[in-house]
Formats: sequence, C-alpha cells, structure tokens
Amino acid sequence: MGNEEMMTQTAVQGDYDENQIQVLEGLEAVRKRPGMYIGTTGSGGLHHLVYEIVDNSIDEALAGYCTRIMVEILPGDVIRVTDNGRGIPVGIHPKEKISAATVVYTVLHAGGKFGGGGYKVAGGLHGVGASVVNALSEWLELTVWDGTHCYFQRFERGKYSKELEMTGDTVLHGTSVTFKPDPEIFEETTVFDYEVLLKRMREQAFLNAGLTIEIADLRDSEDESREVLCYEGGIRQFIEHIHHTRGLDPIAEQVIYFSGIKGENAVEIAMQYNNSYNEIIMSFANNVHTSDGGVHEVGFRNALTKVINEYGRKFGLMKDDAKLVGEDVREGLTAIISVKLTDCQFESQTKVKLGNPEIKPFVEQVVTEKLMDFLEENPTVAAAIFEKGKEAQRAREAAKKARDTARRKSAMESASLPGKLADCSERDTEFTEIYIVEGDSAGGSAKEGRDRRYQAILPLWGKMLNVERVRIDKVYGNDKLQPVVTALGTSIGEDFDISKLRYGKVIIMADADVDGCHIRTLLLTFFFRFMRPLIENGNVYIAQPPLFRVSKGKIHKYAFSDEERDEYIAQLSASGAKIEVQRYKGLGEMDPKQLWETTMDPETRTMIRVTMDDAMKADEIFSILMGDKVQPRREFIETNAKYAVNLDV
Repeated sequence: MGNEEMMTQTAVQGDYDENQIQVLEGLEAVRKRPGMYIGTTGSGGLHHLVYEIVDNSIDEALAGYCTRIMVEILPGDVIRVTDNGRGIPVGIHPKEKISAATVVYTVLHAGGKFGGGGYKVAGGLHGVGASVVNALSEWLELTVWDGTHCYFQRFERGKYSKELEMTGDTVLHGTSVTFKPDPEIFEETTVFDYEVLLKRMREQAFLNAGLTIEIADLRDSEDESREVLCYEGGIRQFIEHIHHTRGLDPIAEQVIYFSGIKGENAVEIAMQYNNSYNEIIMSFANNVHTSDGGVHEVGFRNALTKVINEYGRKFGLMKDDAKLVGEDVREGLTAIISVKLTDCQFESQTKVKLGNPEIKPFVEQVVTEKLMDFLEENPTVAAAIFEKGKEAQRAREAAKKARDTARRKSAMESASLPGKLADCSERDTEFTEIYIVEGDSAGGSAKEGRDRRYQAILPLWGKMLNVERVRIDKVYGNDKLQPVVTALGTSIGEDFDISKLRYGKVIIMADADVDGCHIRTLLLTFFFRFMRPLIENGNVYIAQPPLFRVSKGKIHKYAFSDEERDEYIAQLSASGAKIEVQRYKGLGEMDPKQLWETTMDPETRTMIRVTMDDAMKADEIFSILMGDKVQPRREFIETNAKYAVNLDV
C-alpha cells in the first residue's frame, strides 16, 4: 500500500515468463502448501488470513495515513476489512505492466515493505500477506478509493478474469478487502470465532494509541456483536485491562511506562506488579505478537534483573553478596514490550519470535536508564517492588528446601507408589495410561472395569489445593497432589523430567457436574503451572463420560448431550416398547461394565486432548477462574455461558 516500489518473486529464475508464470506458479505453491505461509489450515490459519489483511491497514496507521479500521464478519463467514488509508496504488506497474494493486494481490513478495520507501515500519516481513489471502480464498473482492476515483477487482482462488477497473468518482481515500476462505483449503472449519478476532483487534488498538478499530459480527441479524476499540493511553491501558479481566490487584497504582528511540528503531514498555505469583510478559514487534519472545524480551529480562539488584545495593536494601534472580524480580509482573523497527527479522513466516540482534542491547539500554530513573524518583513504589522480589526469593529458597526434602524422602522410599494407585503391568509409555478419578466409588468401578495390562487408576479424595493461589513451596508434600506427582514419576517445577513419565496418557475422569468441573479445573491448573510440558507434549486428556443411558429392552445407547439423547429416543420409539432414560449424575452410578463401555474402552470412548494452542489464553482463563476475585469470574461465566453444556447444579 502507499507509493510503493513493487518487487517480483525472486525465487523464480531461468526462462520463466516474467509477467504471468511468476504470478500463477507462486500462488499455486501457496495453495499446495498453505501451512508454509499461514502455519496451519486449521482454525489458527483461518483467523491468520484476517490478521494479514488487517496488518496491511495497521501499516498504513504506522505510516501516519490511517485513523480508522473496520473489520466485519458477514453472513456466510465472509470477512470485510476497510480502512481510511491512502489506498493501494492503482497505476500500471513498470515491470509487471498491470495495475500495482493487482500485483500486490497476485505476486508473492510484492509490496511496499522492501525498502522502496512505501513504509519505514511494517509488520509484514515477507510481503506475502495479501497474495496469500487471495490464493487461499474461494473469492476476494478489492475496492480502492484514491481520492479521485473508485476501483474494483474480483479474484477467484487467486486468479482474475478482469483487470482492475474504475467504477466511479470519489473524494474518499482507503482500501476495502472482502474475502471468503476456501473450504477446499480449510477443510476443518471456515467458521470465524468472533472472540478470537476481538482479542486480536483489541491488542492492535492498545498497541496503536488513538487508532480506532471497529469490529462487528453481522452473521446473525438478531444477535449482532459490535465493539469500537480506541485507547488513547495505549499499552498503559493494556496493562490495566489485563489486571481488570484477571482480577489482579496492582501493588502500586501507577503503571510504569517508558520509551526510547535509536535511529529508526523505537521501543516502548509498560509494566506493573500485582499480587499474584505469576508473570505475564507480552512482546510485540511492529504490532505483531511475538508469542515465542525473542531478542527484545531477552533484553528486557536481563536489564530488569540488573536494575532491581543495582537499586537494592545502591540504597542498602540488600547485602553486597546477596542477589535476586530473574524469577524473583518477575514474580507478579505484567509487562508489555513493543518495538518498532525498519527491518523486522522474524524466525518464521508466522512471526512468533524476533531475531534482530541489534534490538537486544537497545532494549537493555533503555530499560537500564529509564527504569532506574523511575525507581529513584518513586521510592515508595520501588520499595514495594523490591520487597515483592525479596518475598519471592524467600519462597524460592523454601521451595528448594522442600524439594530437597522430597528428593531425600523419595530416595529413602525407593520407588514406592501411592497406596491407592492400581498400577498396570505394561511399562511401555506408548501403551500405558493413567486415569485420575474423582472419588473412591468411581475409582472402585474403574479398577474393576479397566484393562489391567495398560490402564492404571488413581482415585482422588477430598478438596484439592488451588495452586493458582500458592507458591511452589506449598505444593511439595501436599497430601492431595503428592500422589499424582509420585504416580506420574516426573517431579514438578524445575525438576520436571518428562523422560521419567510412567504413562503416555494422563486422563482426568470426573463427574459431569459442577463439582466434577471444579476438580478438572484444579488438576489442569496444577498441570499448567507446575507440569506444563505434559500439556505441551499432548499427554493430558479429559475423559467424557456419558450423561444419559437410553434403553429399550436389551438395546442400550449412551448419549453425551441432550440432543443425542433426544435423537436416540426418536430412533427407538418406532415400536410400542417402553423407553427408559437414565441420567448419570456421577461416575459412581455406572457399574464397571458400563464405565468400560462408555468411558474407558479405546474402541468406543470419547476423550478431549488438552492442548497449548494458545498459552496466553489458557493462562488468562486459569487466572480468572481460580483467582481470588469474584467479579472477573462472574463476568467470564456470563460471557461464556452460551457455550456451556447443561449441567445439573
């Protein structure tokens, strides 16, 4: 977009036709291997299409030419993105001999982000966003307003039959892109999740102070959703939003904010400590969320640890030989790191990790100077931050003692397993699985109904510890959690070793009621905080016991929802025999045979694998559901109640 110098695809060499073969071959490559360009053809890749188009509009905002962006989900899961930027150039490209706008949507590596002066800062690294979206759409329609005329072009699966045409006169400036993802590519789903897009658009509004982003879900005329997002406070308000939604109390009211510029690179950082024990650090490069971090995060972490220690020594808050480590000074910290640079070097096409080596010392310098100045000018806040770090240090040392005690105890007890564990005979983790079962009654049925060769059963009893509200030193030796740790064999925290995992599948099996949901959430919180590689490696599952048993004579069908129950009733009601419907309120109501048939038999059972597709989202949900504040939990439940299954309360 903008007054752009276009660049053709450099990968195509030899005697290929410069104007046409590059276009067709390039986009065909995208359709054949879409994962190379958008990461996945699942839900994540589907939503990535929207991000690519919005990123182009964001780049116009970064260049100072766009103040408003509109994102709409239209009926049929069609997306329309409209901005009031300059409008993509429509003149004839000197090399391609077609409109520059057409080049942008049909040629890979074409755009104004390659040093031609169109953009100094841009989120699109490879310049493939627009053409990739076009290639992976069933159809795409482009409208451009250049202040004088309006132009239109339609593409189908990346190809066009008509060149860009002028359709009228206008005084407007901007670009509108409407597209429908291709179901041939996105076989899993072509349905957009409004909440996923809203979260991304809110992030962009925070990162671009003063920019207005409006998002609307217009698929249901009777239940439209619409948000207008504009934050003059930028990433300061981002911090406040995170703390509000998670119910976290800051230890000091003021959000710490500082920024720096070096040449054409810039960094801004907002940070605030809260009363939790977990860190939340989100980093961005040219408005792209670098979920895997990178050099800007490393620079921030290094400088933060250095500054807090230097401050403590300078003002006599710690002995000369004492030292706080990184995890001490980051406990309870929420921070947003946003860098803007001319030559963004991401370590993958999907832009999750920043690699520019010059950014690390730049960020370190800014944090070292500006944070020290802030602490010296705000001694009360500084004292609270330093004391928070000291508390974390004491807890870390207590955890070390507890860990050492646990190690010695484990060594003395050899490899003794929990008394209530009914182990399996198989030892190959490719086949073994452990059911962590709520209650002794259900545990008894599971022990009788299981396949003893490869299925182990560990019953849980009593109220489990909510680890969201405690440090790791309180977890060691906890009588409700220790059996789980011992049975799995991996230890926890920094001692976690997945190579010692005794079971390939760790299956949580609890009742389909509120109490069962609570047990599942407590266990998942524990795994997420202290045994996270289990989830990252795909070892954790949630069993899905049936809600109903529909019987007619000797015919029995198990239903996992009200709809499935009604379907079975309709199927069995053809003749006059009586139909019986049993509602299972707990696992203990099923005998061993029924439990095996419905929930434990690999041939017939249904399980949900717990994934880490969005670690930040999982982190946020655990904070809300398991934290101290009632209001954020109520707001979350009210917002998401429509997605919940019916539960007996």
